[in-house]
Amino acid sequence: MAELNTGDGGGGKGGKVRSKKQNSKVDLTAMVDLAFLLITFFMLTTTLSKPQSMDLSLPDKNPEKPEKPIKVDENRTMTVMLGADNKMVYYMGLLATPIAGPKEIAYGKDGIRKELLLRKKTVLQYTGDKAKGIIVIIKPTKKSNYRNLVDILDEMAISGVTTYAIVPEFTPEETKLIDKTPAVETPQ
Repeated sequence: MAELNTGDGGGGKGGKVRSKKQNSKVDLTAMVDLAFLLITFFMLTTTLSKPQSMDLSLPDKNPEKPEKPIKVDENRTMTVMLGADNKMVYYMGLLATPIAGPKEIAYGKDGIRKELLLRKKTVLQYTGDKAKGIIVIIKPTKKSNYRNLVDILDEMAISGVTTYAIVPEFTPEETKLIDKTPAVETPQ
């Protein structure tokens, strides 16, 4: 058992005899047990902070049933290619007959966000249906960095684009386009 001594209660050397006082004892065992019970309780019931991650859901691939390519309206499709050194090139429609672009553009509100909002508005006028909005195809190269991909996904959320896909496949024309375009400095 634990004890708490509050003094010796004995007389001193001065020659005077004092009456002896009783030592008071406090049993701390119950308090220590309670403290450990409370610590254990709060450790088990408290939720720890969850790591922040981005939800990314990909479709399951069934090797037995090959998928047919989905035909989408090229007037609704915008392709954004991410290259090395913060380079980003976009075009609207098909690369052979583009509606807009191909053009190099910067990240941020004066760059890709402004273009996304403009193209989103023109696609809405074209379709007349909010359910059939713009479709953005994001194509990161092997030389692009992870931050650029996260930045473009943030731009999708900010501009309200609900239909987008990450496709790491390039045609030879797209590879030539992303490799030959000079890089643009990105403001930090």
